[in-house]
Amino acid sequence: MAPRDLDALAKAVKTRRIELGFGYKSAAKEAGIAPDTWKRIETGQPVRELSYAKVDPVLHWAPGSCLAVLAGKSPVPVEPAEGASGVSISPIPAEALDTVKDVVQLAAIATTSGLTADEIRALSEKVVADLKEKGYLGG
Repeated sequence: MAPRDLDALAKAVKTRRIELGFGYKSAAKEAGIAPDTWKRIETGQPVRELSYAKVDPVLHWAPGSCLAVLAGKSPVPVEPAEGASGVSISPIPAEALDTVKDVVQLAAIATTSGLTADEIRALSEKVVADLKEKGYLGG
């Protein structure tokens, strides 16, 4: 397994939580994790991958963003649409193509079991193609 940048994730999570106006206890409650688990993330200590997956939506990040930060990438922000139950994604620049692929791959790894590497790559390519078709991804 590649080295993980726990310090970068700690800084990114704390910064984003504060930007959104959450205390760490309310953010943890929203994520469905223990406040101690959230605090571990913000102090650069490892937690289960499932916990990272629960943090992403609270911070308005795409699935797999915490894992992407751990791998040296940037989180992919998503913003809730006003009055809607879904999310509205801002257009992603074409130069972020590799980051999008990495985030999708990490999300697939974190949330599924039994997929082969080829299936995960195919999923990533399909998501990127669909985002391009819908105008969310340049290129």
